Amino acid sequence: MMKNRTFAIAITFVLFVNLASAQLTTVPDGGNKRASVNEQIGLTNVTINYNRPGVKGREGHIWGQLIPVGFVNPGFGTSKSAPWRAGANENTTIQFTTPVKIEGQSLPAGKYGFFVVYSPDECTLIFSKNSNSWGSFYYDPAEDALRVKVKPVVSDKSIEWLKYEFTDETPSAAVVQLEWEKTIIGFTIDVDLVATQLESFRQELRTDKGFVWENWDQAALYCARHKTNLEEALLWADTATSESHPGFHEFEAWNTKSMVLDSLGRTKEADEAMKRAVPFGDVVELYHYARLLAKKKMFKEAFEIYKLNNDKNPDDFIANLGFARGYAGIGNRKKALYYAKQAQSQAEGETNKNLMDKIVTLLNEGKDIN
Repeated sequence: MMKNRTFAIAITFVLFVNLASAQLTTVPDGGNKRASVNEQIGLTNVTINYNRPGVKGREGHIWGQLIPVGFVNPGFGTSKSAPWRAGANENTTIQFTTPVKIEGQSLPAGKYGFFVVYSPDECTLIFSKNSNSWGSFYYDPAEDALRVKVKPVVSDKSIEWLKYEFTDETPSAAVVQLEWEKTIIGFTIDVDLVATQLESFRQELRTDKGFVWENWDQAALYCARHKTNLEEALLWADTATSESHPGFHEFEAWNTKSMVLDSLGRTKEADEAMKRAVPFGDVVELYHYARLLAKKKMFKEAFEIYKLNNDKNPDDFIANLGFARGYAGIGNRKKALYYAKQAQSQAEGETNKNLMDKIVTLLNEGKDIN
């Protein structure tokens, strides 16, 4: 009997402990609002989690008073010299999914506690490896990942609730601004857009996305256009054009491989790749390839592609337009005018009709249309 009573008391105690720890959900202390902002810079996701204190009638008493100048002893926790927690309540955190630069200084990908050492002339921003502690009561400078200095800006507009926002965005950078009352503290985040894009390609091509030739082609084409990572790009292009992929029979895949080879200075191999591409080209692809040759003053080579295109598509507007350009390039204005008029009769839409009217006029005047 005594054993059963002891067991019952133990169960009651466990239930009491569990219920005591299961507190109800309420608003944060002091009415401070929890908030989060997120923005993508290039391929890098930046997320800031923070609590928003309000001015609440304390205008003129925030900066330098409520937010002290320099480090202070918070009187709690292990820190005897703590910065401001850059918000209220819990630790403010900032997370980057790739390496970044903060005010020009490198910071690895990761989640960081964010602190501010305030001064009206210059603020020190601290990115701490410890992102889990409450506020700055346990701040330890040994855990600093990065410190940068920035100048605060005084604004003529008052912000009641502290906020973070992204401004001055470019494809590879943005400014993060902490705004409260009439003070703005901002810092610039820069990402290496090319490096992060390449790393993303490498990771994704190892997944099921690697079974699609278009993705290997896309990665190689990016490198060719940016003149970067060309040796690896050639491996990607080789995969796209391999017999195990449908890209082996695609103009686009061989064209990309040619671009990579050309960027590597392997001109002869680039030409061979284009010879592999031509039989697979549609009317638009062949037209644009011939136009590229013509821009390089390779008018004889361009003519051969225009002719092939017209032979395959004799009743097509684009093929006839191309043949007109091809004949003009080798100096046969009469033939050029004939095919230009053919294309003129086939033109649809105001843009194409205006283009053909212009080309026919130029040919009648003996002027170049390439």
